[in-house]
Amino acid sequence: MKNIHSLFKVHTADITLFWAPGSGGVRTYLQAKREWMKRLPGCANTLLVPAAVAESGPGLRTLPAPPIPFSNGYRFPLRIEPWVEQLCDLQPNLIEAGDPYRLAWAALQAGGKLDVPVVAFFHSDLIRVVNKRFGGWADPWIGGYLNKLYNRCDRVLAPSQVMADRLTALGVERVAVQPLGVDTQQFNPGYRDPAVREELGLADNTRLLIFAGRNSREKNLPVLLDAMQQLGPGYHLRLAGSNMPQQLPANVSRTDGFLDHAQLARLLASSDALVHAGDIETFGLVVLEAMACGVPVVGVNAGAVPELVAPHTGLLAEPQSADSLVRTIRALFAEDYRAMGNCARQHVVAHYDWQSVLPALWRHYQELIHGQTPVSPSSLRSNHA
Repeated sequence: MKNIHSLFKVHTADITLFWAPGSGGVRTYLQAKREWMKRLPGCANTLLVPAAVAESGPGLRTLPAPPIPFSNGYRFPLRIEPWVEQLCDLQPNLIEAGDPYRLAWAALQAGGKLDVPVVAFFHSDLIRVVNKRFGGWADPWIGGYLNKLYNRCDRVLAPSQVMADRLTALGVERVAVQPLGVDTQQFNPGYRDPAVREELGLADNTRLLIFAGRNSREKNLPVLLDAMQQLGPGYHLRLAGSNMPQQLPANVSRTDGFLDHAQLARLLASSDALVHAGDIETFGLVVLEAMACGVPVVGVNAGAVPELVAPHTGLLAEPQSADSLVRTIRALFAEDYRAMGNCARQHVVAHYDWQSVLPALWRHYQELIHGQTPVSPSSLRSNHA
């Protein structure tokens, strides 16, 4: 009888332009998945992404592509043929496309040549992003484009139910919810450091808030800054991320540029609450990272964030309203916000640790590759031992 290792060997290839030194959730997901798959016998993952020059190494290949202006390091391939050739050379038995642009079409073309399944991961709500920047005139065209692209894929993974519902409303078939996760060892309350407040010169009774992420229009930082101006000197907001505004209220400071996980965990765990005014999040990974650090969340009741903020882990304000944000922040601190932070940590550990989330992704892969009831990762380990 053949051993389970030989029967279920898996090599997946990920292709995406959402990869840059300062990129966030997609990069975190891809790195976590790669490390997790390394521990499965007979399994491998290769990432194919744009870069300044072509390189080839274990688990990572790059092809040159021109930079996208003002994008914090992202690059946009102009021709898909070299990408198709690279994917075919890798000979994976499943390809995952992590963006809805040219590289997704390269994945589909390579998947057809290799006769392997192609998965799309809906990391970015393209319609809402374009709508936020240019208005809704292009919505029907973009909706038709996504329908055409994703209905060619064997499965479309959405990180939240609200995003799955949006795809289904566009007529996309074969949609499944696949949440992202968080490293609960890397992000934990043990990173709390009193020196953070000392560095900011804050009094003991000042509420320290944090926003972490890039400064883009969909994050609604003007709403957040307006709220801070209303809250006044009893509250301080630390902005952590790239391209933060230069002109800030007196009770707002910034840490500009990329933060590694340890630096981010230190700032999150040392804060009293995460505040997030973004209303078109497809998932909201930083919300989980803050909760894993034992920090409650004030978000807005829009996008995917309400699916993450369970009862007793934070509060939700109305979107696009600084007044509502102010009331909600004050309401949070009128409660036992430390207890809410503890509940937040427990909720994330129980439901969103990568070790709990990634086996569900594995089942999607097994179903598509083998066309049958998938074998669990624990079975793979026990038979290989």
